[in-house]
Amino acid sequence: MGSELERLHARIRACTLCGLHATRTRAVPGSGRVPAEVMIVGEAPGFNEDVKGLPFVGPAGRLLDTLLRQIGLSREEVYITNVLKCRPPQNRDPMPHEAEACLPYLRLQFKLVQPKAVLVLGRHALERMLPGVGPISRVHGQIFVRSGVAFMPCYHPAAALHNAALLDDLQKDFDRVREYLDRLLGEERAEPEEAAVEPGPEPTDPEPPPEAEQLSLI
Repeated sequence: MGSELERLHARIRACTLCGLHATRTRAVPGSGRVPAEVMIVGEAPGFNEDVKGLPFVGPAGRLLDTLLRQIGLSREEVYITNVLKCRPPQNRDPMPHEAEACLPYLRLQFKLVQPKAVLVLGRHALERMLPGVGPISRVHGQIFVRSGVAFMPCYHPAAALHNAALLDDLQKDFDRVREYLDRLLGEERAEPEEAAVEPGPEPTDPEPPPEAEQLSLI
């Protein structure tokens, strides 16, 4: 699977499907473990990411690393990418046709990573991955489950750097992801023991929290 991801990353680095290829320094495919329990999807690369060809390597990336450490994870244990694989000039908002051009790459990454939880960082990523659920100010921290995969919208770390009032919400949202994974892993460990005592029906997806809503995958 690693070689398949490497081939996908090479395709992304050579991509010319939209005009952003003409202004980028480097495309930014993604980085991290495959498969991984947690997949993190931001909006688009910024200046530092465009220079280095890696996601979340600037100030927002350092905050992301801190948030991950607080829930017992590291960058090496998750897979990190963006909806857009190339930096929009002057960090402008992504254009719809640019996001559409990148969407097949994101779908393939999702298939390879096989995450149990996906953190959706920022309103532009939210609009693309969970359209119609509402503004991020209302739905951040909520878990939306589809086929056993939990999607959680969160404020983008860059937004918390500009508005410190959002940092507490961001930390609590990451705590909820840890709680979800702990509960899910606990259920998975218990299933074989229960089956040995009294065989029952095939395991089903864990029940989502009360506020969760069934959505289509990206």
